Formats: sequence, structure tokens, C-alpha cells
Amino acid sequence: MSTDSSGERGSDHRSALRRLTGTDFGTFADQHWGIAPKLTRSAELSGSFDDLMTLDSVDELIAERGVRTPFVRMAKDGRLLDRTQFTASGGFGAEVTDQVDSGAVLAAFAAGNTLVLQGLHRLWPPLIHFVGDLVRELGHPVQVNSYVTPAASQGFSPHYDVHDVFVVQIAGTKRWSIHSPVHVHPLNNQPWSDRRSAVEAHALGTPELDIVLEPGDVLYLPRGWIHSAQALGDTTVHLTIGVASYNDYDLAHHVLKSLGDVESLRAPLPAGLDHSDPESIVPHVHRVVDAMRAALDEIGRDPDAVRRLAERVADRHDDLVRPEPVRPLASVAAMGALRGEDSIRLRPGVFARVVRAADAVSVIVRAKTVTMPLQCADALDLLTRGAPCRLDALPGLDTDDALVVARRLIREGIAVPAVP
Repeated sequence: MSTDSSGERGSDHRSALRRLTGTDFGTFADQHWGIAPKLTRSAELSGSFDDLMTLDSVDELIAERGVRTPFVRMAKDGRLLDRTQFTASGGFGAEVTDQVDSGAVLAAFAAGNTLVLQGLHRLWPPLIHFVGDLVRELGHPVQVNSYVTPAASQGFSPHYDVHDVFVVQIAGTKRWSIHSPVHVHPLNNQPWSDRRSAVEAHALGTPELDIVLEPGDVLYLPRGWIHSAQALGDTTVHLTIGVASYNDYDLAHHVLKSLGDVESLRAPLPAGLDHSDPESIVPHVHRVVDAMRAALDEIGRDPDAVRRLAERVADRHDDLVRPEPVRPLASVAAMGALRGEDSIRLRPGVFARVVRAADAVSVIVRAKTVTMPLQCADALDLLTRGAPCRLDALPGLDTDDALVVARRLIREGIAVPAVP
């Protein structure tokens, strides 16, 4: 399920995943995804990550980009620093109260606090595009934080994350201690702090991995694996690329929500229910379980119901993942300059469904439905496959109509001009 620069599946050209792992999609998926850590040394990879982040990039973000909370935080020895210690008003013309104060960050960093830049997949252009590629390959939401740690300091105590992570060492060296999970595949509502004692006790044992990451190295950790890190020598910078992997529980959640449509399951339990006697409730539990089983069997036999559930899962992904950004001014200019020999393509990261009715066709995307004449249906079907479409070759449309459709789709943020 890899994606190349044209958005087509099945090629490792410009694969973000290969850049991180040095291996093909199938090998990573079969041997490591959600299963076991993977350490990839810089020598095994095709290039550095200097295009994504550097020490100078961190300084630029702090000094010149007007970053605000919650996109920045600071911590020392596992404790977060109050934001008033490193933020201030932006001054005349920018009277926000939580803009990062570069001088205060300097003082806090020099005192041993780790600097955390959060949500860089929404702030920093190189990571915006890299994350977009990785989302399209993995099929799961992705976000990026950067951890900037003073020499010989530890920002956070041993813990586990409720998402998978790729740790990309950018500058300096950092020692990582990795322990197996105390709770395998934790859900979003099962943070490590709920199992603090078990995590702390397990972290005292012999680690599964005790490694030093150097610039260009990448470490993959499935969710639930306990880890802590300590900077060695000079200032260190690493990226944590977090992947919020969907799981069977997510699917089950949507299935169970659909039981709300079953009238019998919405009926009240008997009046006079004795909650002081759990045994009196047991028969009702058995009855409801049987009713749920019957309802679920009925859903499983109904292809339309299953399809609706699948669409709900897809809609949830669409809510969490933003499509590739568009440039409004350039897009308006491109709309006016379109000619028949030009091509458009589906905007990367947009999930579009084409629904035909008796006299019209609709393109359904996140929070939007665009309706067009039925004669556009074949052209829209072709566009949603992802490959560039030349306007004077769109099926069912002459060139003038194709130009009208293309301009509408670009204006609605569904399509973008295809770069030759």
C-alpha cells in the first residue's frame, strides 16, 4: 500500500516509509508493524533527514515563527514547566498572551529543560509534506513532535505511548532504554499513568534494547513499548513521528454504536430493578447479550449495513487527517489559466466517494457534498482513482464542460492542477 509522488499505489519511489526503515512496505508490515521494535542505522538509509529538521530549524521556529502554545511545551525530569515560564505577549500588533518568548526559552533550556515542539506536521512545510506521504502509505493518522534536549539531560521518565512512534535522531546522541510492554496494544484511554507502578517496576529490569541513537538513525516502537532517553554530550534533537494506528476495537466500537438503531435494545429495564442484588440483574445481562448477538448476526448478513459501517470508519479517518494544503491565491490563478491540454488530479489526502442518482451525481468528501449533472459521473469516477486526468480526454464531457467541472472541483478543494 505504498504511494509514489503521483499518488499511485504499488511503488516505493519517494516512499516516506522506506526513508524511515530502509526496507520495503511488505517486510516492515509483516515483521515489525505493531509487533516489535526496529532499529535502522543511518548507514542503512539512502540519505539524511536534514531536509526535515535541523538545529537551525529549531532556532528559526522559536525565534522567528511566532509559535504559540499548545504547539510548544517544556519539561524537566518528567515534570512540565508552566507555560508562563517560556511564553509572553507578542507585543504591539500581536497581543496574544501565549506566544513563545525566545529569551525565556533560552533561559529555561540552559537550566536543563527539554523543549518540545508539537504538531509540526501542521507548522513546518517539509514535515507537512513528509507526513502526508506517510499517511497515504500507512493508512493511519500521523503527527510529529520534536524533542530538543540539553546536554546530559532527561526530559521524561520511563513511559509508554498509546500510538506507534518512529524516533528520528536529527542532532547529537541520545541513549534509549527500551522495555517490553506491561500492557500490550494500549488504547487511547489506557495511558501509561494508569499503570505507573507496573511501568516503573518493569523499567528497573534488563531492557530489551539499550542503544545510542546518532544523527540519521531511526527507531520504530509499537505502542505500549516502555522507553526513556537521555541526552549524551551536546544538545540533541529528535523527531517523534507518532502513528495513531486503528485497531479491531475501533471497528467494534462503530459496530456497537450501530446497535443503537435496534429498537428492542433501547427499551428500558424493568421498573423496580434491585441494584443491591447483582444476581437479579444477571438474567437481563444474558438476555441483552443474546439480543446483541442476534442483531450483530443480522448486520453481518446485510451487505448494505456492513458497507455503511465501513463508511463510518472512513469518515472517522477523514475527520482526523487533513489533506495536503492548497495555496488559495495560486489555485485561483490556475483555475483561470486552465486549458484543455492541462490535467487535474484528486487533491492528495482527500477521500472522495462518487454517488449516482437518477438525474445527478454527487462527490462526497469531508463535511461537503458537491452535486453535478449526471453526465459528469464517468469523469468523476476516473478522477477519484487518483491518477492525473487530462481535461480534453475526460469521458462524457467536451472540453468546455471539462473546464467548468475542473474549475469547480479546484474551487471546492477536491482537485488540484497536476504538475507536469
